[in-house]
Amino acid sequence: MIDPTAGEGGLWKLVMSERFVHHSGEKVEVLELRLPHQLDFNEFDKLIESLSRTVESKPAGKWVIDLSAVEYTGSAVLGLLVNLRQQIKEGGGSLVLCNTSQKLADILRACSLDRLFKTASTRDAAAKAM
Repeated sequence: MIDPTAGEGGLWKLVMSERFVHHSGEKVEVLELRLPHQLDFNEFDKLIESLSRTVESKPAGKWVIDLSAVEYTGSAVLGLLVNLRQQIKEGGGSLVLCNTSQKLADILRACSLDRLFKTASTRDAAAKAM
């Protein structure tokens, strides 16, 4: 795991490493999000900052966001995904979402966000869809 919070306080590192893992491969960068049903507003803001810094490390990369461990499906997650997509797109990279729950897929569709995102059923399928 790459720790995008290196140099910051121990509690911050622990919380952020529990909320996402960055797997850096030769060809694909994977962000595995781990979001419980409820998140503290301040914690979510810090998560956004940390994820943004992680994407800044390889903005032109091929990114997969694994949503298999995402239980929270509120509007903040939608905003997070849209912002990460924009950051990656502006950096010349590409993004595919994978392992999306039926609930989150339905929400993306209801908000017409399914038009913005490529999706795949697995990480392997997402990597091949790049």
